[in-house]
Formats: sequence, C-alpha cells, structure tokens
Amino acid sequence: MKERSNFSSRLGFVLAAAGSAVGLGNIWRFPYLAAQYGGGTFLLVYLILTVTFGFSLMLAEIAIGRKTGLSAIGAFKKLDHRFGFLGILASLVPIIIFPYYSVIGGWVTKYLAVFLTGGGKSAAADTYYTDFIASPVEPLGWFFLFLAATAVIVLLGVEKGIEKVSKFMMPVLVILTVGIAVYCITLPGAGEGVAYYLKPNLKDFSTKTVLAAMGQLFYSMSLAMGIMVTYGSYMQKDNNLESSVRQIEIFDTGFAFLAGLMIIPAVFVFSGKDALQTGPGLMFVTLPKVFANMPFGELIGAVFFLLVLFAALTSSISLMETIVSIICDRLHWTRKRSALTVAVCALILGAPSSMGFGPLSFVKILNLSILDFMDFISNSVMMPVVAFFTCIFVGFFIKPEAIGEEVRLSSRTFKSEKLFSVMIKWIAPLFLVAILLSSVFHWV
Repeated sequence: MKERSNFSSRLGFVLAAAGSAVGLGNIWRFPYLAAQYGGGTFLLVYLILTVTFGFSLMLAEIAIGRKTGLSAIGAFKKLDHRFGFLGILASLVPIIIFPYYSVIGGWVTKYLAVFLTGGGKSAAADTYYTDFIASPVEPLGWFFLFLAATAVIVLLGVEKGIEKVSKFMMPVLVILTVGIAVYCITLPGAGEGVAYYLKPNLKDFSTKTVLAAMGQLFYSMSLAMGIMVTYGSYMQKDNNLESSVRQIEIFDTGFAFLAGLMIIPAVFVFSGKDALQTGPGLMFVTLPKVFANMPFGELIGAVFFLLVLFAALTSSISLMETIVSIICDRLHWTRKRSALTVAVCALILGAPSSMGFGPLSFVKILNLSILDFMDFISNSVMMPVVAFFTCIFVGFFIKPEAIGEEVRLSSRTFKSEKLFSVMIKWIAPLFLVAILLSSVFHWV
C-alpha cells in the first residue's frame, strides 16, 4: 500500500489548515454580515460560538481524519460502516463548492489586475461590477486562470505544494491585513465605524444574529465539507491536536476580525453608514468607491485585492485537495491524474455559474442564479446536515471518548474534554437543526 503523504511539521499543518479556513469567508463574507447584524453584537456572538461550537466540530473532524488516515469518504465508514453515507455527503460539499468558489476567485483576480494597471477609478463606476459578471466571455477567462493556479499547487502535493505555499502566503496575509487595518482605523472620522464594529449593543441582538454567526462559522472555518478530515489524515501522530485546533481558530478569527477593521471604518469614512447594507456586493461594489476616494487609492486597492486573492487561493487549494484525496483513496489513481481530472470537471461544472449572470441569466432555481443556488445548497442545506450527523456520529456511536483517546496520543491531557462532550452531544445538534430550518424557510 502506498504510504500516505504527511505535513512535515506541526507548523506546516497549522498554517495549511488555517489557510483553508482563511478565505473569502473571512474577508468578503464576515465584514458584510457584521455590518448587517449589529457590528459589535455580531462580533461578540461569533467569538463565543467559535471557541465552543467551532472548536468542538473542528477537533472532531481533524481527529477522525488522523485516527483513520483517510479522507472523509472512507474515514466515517472505517469507524462505523453504518455511517458510510456521511462520508459521501461530506465529500459532495467541496465538489459543489469548488467550481463556483473558483468563479468568485476569478472575479478577485480580475479586480487585482484592474487596480494593478491603474483602472481602479473605473472599477468604482456604478455598473462596473454588474457589467463585468454579465459579460459572456471575460469572467470565464479569469475563472480559468484562478482554477489553473489552484491546480498547479495541488499537483505539487502536500509537502512541496500545499505546505510550502501556505508557509509563504499566511505570513504575507498577516502583514497585508494588519497594514491595511491600521491605515483604515487611523483615517479621520473612522472612530464611529470602529465603535460600531467593536461595541456590542443589546438592541441589535436577535435570533437572526446567532443564526447568521453560526452560518458564517461553517463558511469561514471550512467545517462540514471533509476538508478538516482530509487535512487531519495528513497530520502526524505526535502533533498536539488540541492546541493545533486552537491555533487554527486564532488565525481564522483573527483574520475575520481584522477584515472587519479594514472594511467597516473605511466604508463609514468614505461612503457613510448606509453603505454597510450593500451586503454581498460590499467588496466588489462599495470598496472600489472607497478606494477611489482615498489618497493612494489605486495602490491600497491593489494591495487589498492581492490579500483577497491569497486568501481565496489558500481556500480553493484545500477544496481541490479534498476532492483529489477522495479520488486517490477510492480509485487509487496517481495525484497527477486525480488533480487533472478534478480541474477539468471543475472547469465544466463552474462554467454555468460563471455565465449565470450573463448568457445563462434566464436560468433560475428557487428564483436564484446558478451560482447563488449552488451556494445555498452547499452552505445552507448540506453543511448543516453533515455537521448534524457528525455530531450524532461522534456523540452517540463512536462516543466522545474515542476522540479523547486520539487527542491524548500527542498530549497527556485533554483540557476541553467536558466542553467538547457537552457541545458535540447536546448543544451543537440543536443549533444545527435551527440553522437548517431557518435557511430553508428563508429561501423557500
């Protein structure tokens, strides 16, 4: 049997897993949700959920991967044959997400190119974004470019590709994020935006705030999509599992927090509080207007979209790697054959999402565009379902003690064992049912 690839060090594992978690969910999605759901109130709720629910589910997934040495499609079945279906469900999530995520990655690549070539002011025009995504051909080209970059890194493998790129990208991301955040919060008039973002207000608290924060947790931390199971299968047995998960959480939440500090105060200064309600278009519609009004806006915009591109790449790499790992485990293909097959399939499956705002804009599913429907099915339906069954699987079938044994292989103690057991058996499943019902009722 071929020996399984491994990360060469704990640092390599933590940076790669953090790179998977740090993506468009942190820099694009988190700030606009924080803006819509009360700023500091949303931030506080999110932090509480991260250190409880997020920690428990991530620890369970990584431990399952390391315990079995398999990707999601084989790991659950190996531990209990009755849960083979869960591995299949978890594996379907990245298969659905990867193509349309690469489409959005292509949009980010386009905006970086525009700012690098001095076209930042044109990107601030009211119809620039909608005209671009409605174009029949151009979005496809950028989608292909982003997908090709992801495929090359995955082709290089775990240690030479994913680990090496993550070790470079993650420190660069830290430097860029901190630099832009410091600049934004020191702008004249940014204080009101900083206060809105950091100061919780109980008037803003609602069930929707909790559900939005919980939904963001999945998107941001790469949970319930087989990624952490796959990365756990590459983790060496002597690496401290519990502290590694905490470090990944710190990276992920830290980036989300800094993204909010970059974006919300700047929008307050240059576009006013009302612009915060732009929602998903905040990064592509509102921020170019912000950069157009800033001194050195072209340069700052280019640095910002470079940051977003790095973040998008680290996550797309993990999505593709998960699918490649599944194929290697199931079909025993070489990494090269598996990666090239996944890239071609993603190109075919992603093309309709790329054209869904242009030539295929007439195609609507549940009154949603193709890309939005893929996002809804994967993030709002399948991920809560996978997470719910993972909690049931760990809580009542293999039991939390099995995870505890895996944790103690690399450390004498499991400091958060009681918290983990209560969360995974009782609290998390109730939250997940609430998220699923809320999501379905909202759209249907």
